[in-house]
Amino acid sequence: MIRQKKLYAGEAPVGSGKERVIMEKKLFTRDFTLVVAGQIISLFGNAAIRFALPLYLLNQTGSSALYGTVMAGAFVPMILFSPIGGLIADRVNKRNIMVALDFTTAGLLLVFMVLQGRINLVFLLALTLMLLYGIAGAYQPAVQASIPVLAAQENFMRANAVINVISSFASLLGPVLGGILYSVYGLIPILEVCIVCFVLSAVMEIFIRIPHGKQESEDSIFGIMRKDFGESIRFIRKEKPVIGSGLVVVCCVNLFLSAMITVGLPYLITEVLPFTAEQANRLYGYAEGALAAGGIVGGIGAGILADRLQIRKAGNLLIVGALCVFPMGTALLWVESAMAVYFIMAVCCFAIMTVASVFSVQIMAFVQTETPQNLVGKVISVCMMVSMCAQPLGNALYGLLFEVCDGYEAVAVLFSGTVSLMVAARARKVFRRL
Repeated sequence: MIRQKKLYAGEAPVGSGKERVIMEKKLFTRDFTLVVAGQIISLFGNAAIRFALPLYLLNQTGSSALYGTVMAGAFVPMILFSPIGGLIADRVNKRNIMVALDFTTAGLLLVFMVLQGRINLVFLLALTLMLLYGIAGAYQPAVQASIPVLAAQENFMRANAVINVISSFASLLGPVLGGILYSVYGLIPILEVCIVCFVLSAVMEIFIRIPHGKQESEDSIFGIMRKDFGESIRFIRKEKPVIGSGLVVVCCVNLFLSAMITVGLPYLITEVLPFTAEQANRLYGYAEGALAAGGIVGGIGAGILADRLQIRKAGNLLIVGALCVFPMGTALLWVESAMAVYFIMAVCCFAIMTVASVFSVQIMAFVQTETPQNLVGKVISVCMMVSMCAQPLGNALYGLLFEVCDGYEAVAVLFSGTVSLMVAARARKVFRRL
């Protein structure tokens, strides 16, 4: 496929005889490879710090309700900043966004280290997590919007699979190494390692060349945001309503399944199962690693089977994920060995994340394929914002539910599995109509 390459800064304009038309069928071009390398380093830092800070809060307070509330609050900035990040990604060079946000994250962690012990711990952790999640919300639309520019359309599925595998691989190493470092040395070494990761990632991203066509507008920044956001909503509602139907499904999955794992996994391992504090922190890191390993397997599988995967069958993946919840609840009820319960939970989380990863790759590739390039950043950011809206509510819900079900935590887990299965059955009907 022949693609007209947009001009980089300093190149001759079209018509001067120096325009560059290139054939780009291979996936791992120089610039896409740099994006992938930067993602490896940056996402590793993100995974490690977003593992360590909430765990530190849970260890210090022992309250699932407080943990769930703080995590719910942390997701709000991500929801708010995702559409802003998408609007900016379509109007500002995506490389500059990634560089600026990685440097900002490194500075934020440095400020946290300086303020630790000088102000209220819960307030400091909540504020830091909110800022970290907000930065992540603005960062990811820039990465996702760069894929249609750097990869040919026939490589969209594989490119998304690569990014998904990188995210999962970083999420595997981050919690595992973070759990070991945290249980042995505490929080500070993790902060120091993460600062170095974000600085290295930002420096590497400086050398990425992402084609950028400036969109002229005479409106104010708020006028531009209102117009772009309205254009994205109109596209989803009027031209591609199937995207909206898929978003409703994803919201329900986030509310009843993802939130249960986000809140329940650390609470059950560190506070419910009878492990020592050092054992629990390390085992929780391994469990997060199992989730990430499932993401890697799912991402690789999606890349290998890209030509065979059909969006019409995506609902079947959600049914498999929902069914994997029930062994976790059953183990909490009937299995007496804490290590056996932990093993069952880790295996189930691995399976859930595997199917969720394949599902995510399919959905993202579908949206990128169906959306015009000038709208892709905005539409992706709106999709991310809407899909994440249920996460804070779910985190708060399960934080409270696990607290109420003290001694009967299996009830909360089985509730999650039952409702998720109902949602998945409905989702299968939605996707079959595509």
